[in-house]
Amino acid sequence: MTKLRKDDIEQVDNLKELRSRIDGIDEQVLNLLNERAKIAIDIAKVKKEHNLDFYNPKREKEVIETLQKMNKGPFPNCALKVIFKEIFCASLSLEQPRTVAYLGPQATYTHQAALRYFSSSCKFLPTKSIREVFEKVDSDVASFGVVPIENSNEGAVNYTLDMFVDFNLKVYAEILLSICHNLLSKARDKSEIKKIYSHPQALAQCRDWLERNMLGVPIYDSASTAQAASMAAEAEDAAAIGSELAGKMYDLNFVERNIENIKDNVTRFLIISKESQGKSGHDKTLIMFTVKDEPGALYEILTPFKKQKINMTKIESRPTKKKAWDYVFFSDVEGHVDDKKVKKALDAVKKRSLLFIFLGSYPQVDQIEK
Repeated sequence: MTKLRKDDIEQVDNLKELRSRIDGIDEQVLNLLNERAKIAIDIAKVKKEHNLDFYNPKREKEVIETLQKMNKGPFPNCALKVIFKEIFCASLSLEQPRTVAYLGPQATYTHQAALRYFSSSCKFLPTKSIREVFEKVDSDVASFGVVPIENSNEGAVNYTLDMFVDFNLKVYAEILLSICHNLLSKARDKSEIKKIYSHPQALAQCRDWLERNMLGVPIYDSASTAQAASMAAEAEDAAAIGSELAGKMYDLNFVERNIENIKDNVTRFLIISKESQGKSGHDKTLIMFTVKDEPGALYEILTPFKKQKINMTKIESRPTKKKAWDYVFFSDVEGHVDDKKVKKALDAVKKRSLLFIFLGSYPQVDQIEK
């Protein structure tokens, strides 16, 4: 047996001392977390007595931003944000359990978006369809739902827009998620792959790569990218197009990474609820309306936004399915419904519309989550 030199023994003793100090700090952190949890329970009692909202995302955002400004390192700010979102969510579960419905199963991009916004301490409820997400929130089975609304390459998710016609729910928040698609399989080389599964949106976003590299290989639609990964895990010659999380969850090989057509591939997700948020100072408002079937009707409807100098960031049309060539319009405008100019413009639009529905005001997001 090799004997330790004196210098080696001193280094080992120093390591023991450092670990002992870490253990002491961890104990302090644990005690402080429990102390914080007790105060959170007291806050819950006050909120219940005064009929106040249990969830306050604006305050969470302000706390995280303040802590990041105070942080002198070396602990990274990105990790600080993740940790405190977990603490907030765990504390909130002591005040009032929170259930979040999302398009499942686990490891879909919608699941990732839900985790980014709410953290892993919430109760997550996977659903089989976007409609079911709306149903769970509408019936109070879930407090919030997470649904995709728009991709930077493929445009609007029309089915989500259609659901706003059928359900009286509001947009509570939005999240932008960077989408990186991977070819996942039990096989290790793409020459071994005889069939590919994925969601139609993911397939469309990877069409160029598939045509260059997998021409002739049968491609099948699946309900989600996670379901595709699950199917690929059942056969040695099958592959799926999906996320890194899906690949890890279903123990698949990354045959090829980042196969999306355009590398700046971002999907916008909406958090839906029965309520919308108060003003944050940097907001958007989503409305739904129909117009008269006559020349210049749409132009006339949109004129109030020009008069009030309000920027329209998005407009989409969908068939009403009640009459041929009859459409309902969805529009995102900058500002909050409580802003004087926005309110004035919306009142004018409402008067000129056959149907007008306010779908929520929510904080505008500029940061893309990875």
